[in-house]
Amino acid sequence: MSEIATFGAGCFWKPEYVFRQIDGVVSTSVGYMGGEAANPSYEQVCTGRTGHAEVVQVEYDPERISYEELLDIFWQSHDPSQLNRQGPDVGTQYRSAVFTHGLTQHEAAEASRAKLSGTGKVATEIVQAGDYWPAEDYHQQYFDKSQRHRFGAR
Repeated sequence: MSEIATFGAGCFWKPEYVFRQIDGVVSTSVGYMGGEAANPSYEQVCTGRTGHAEVVQVEYDPERISYEELLDIFWQSHDPSQLNRQGPDVGTQYRSAVFTHGLTQHEAAEASRAKLSGTGKVATEIVQAGDYWPAEDYHQQYFDKSQRHRFGAR
């Protein structure tokens, strides 16, 4: 039986690509979480006024990969020391966040962040997951689509 993990690590295109490559990940989807607006559009989220973060939702098989291993990948796939930004992308929608699904995930995320905090500043928030709003179709598996387009494959 699969489980869900949700991470905010800046623009959602790269983290989705990273997680899609991992053995034990069943599927990924990009979307929005953590804000107040219902069913927001990409354009609305980009204003920074919805409160949502760009996130990747990961469906995984816990018999093949653990939540702790997913957390390790999350920490390595972005810079968790940056507050409300990743590289050139600036705004609360690009914040580093772990949206937990249940107490077990929350405790694991807190322990993982505490271990990482020993190596320096960590700006990552850990909060209970709320409503997940999938992003528009053109954002889903964006890197795969852009590479196919770039090389003329259909």
